[in-house]
Amino acid sequence: MNQHTFEFEQEQDKKLAMWFFIAAEVVIFASLFGVFLTLKSHVSDGPSSEQMLELKSVMISTVLLLSSSFTIFACVRWSERGETRKTFLLLLLTLLLGGIFLVMESREFIHYYEKGFELDTSPFLSSFYLLVGTHGLHVLAGVIWMGILLIHFGVKGVCRETSSRLSVFSLYWHFVDLVWVLIFTLVYLFGKVG
Repeated sequence: MNQHTFEFEQEQDKKLAMWFFIAAEVVIFASLFGVFLTLKSHVSDGPSSEQMLELKSVMISTVLLLSSSFTIFACVRWSERGETRKTFLLLLLTLLLGGIFLVMESREFIHYYEKGFELDTSPFLSSFYLLVGTHGLHVLAGVIWMGILLIHFGVKGVCRETSSRLSVFSLYWHFVDLVWVLIFTLVYLFGKVG
């Protein structure tokens, strides 16, 4: 087996490993969605989703996060063409979009906490914070991962190794964005209309 074939097989193995990881994450998020949907009407003395949720800032953060799917897609395409500068800038933009999303989500949680909507107020709030917070941790992991990738691109530029790492990361990031679409739809949109 020549070196090129070996490197190609390693790249494919990394992608397959990411797909297995995503499959495991699907099970975790399916469980969290199941818990949330079961407990969303158990509000005890706390607010209902219609009373609590505020859609304006969540819509803005959703647009930002979904925009990051387009920037990471373009980033991968530019890396495949060997464009180090464009790849680096698009990855940096993706990181910034993810970072702004995290700041907005943190502000949302702080806002709810200041209104007295705490984790132990009701089963609904517990399941809400668990589901949305778990997704937020995944975004945080992605932002850290992008920071590491930026260092790699800064040191090595675009090469087969860095492009392969970026390609694997993009699978993860698209999954995180897809989960947010489900959260936005099932938790926020359906939650606001009852």
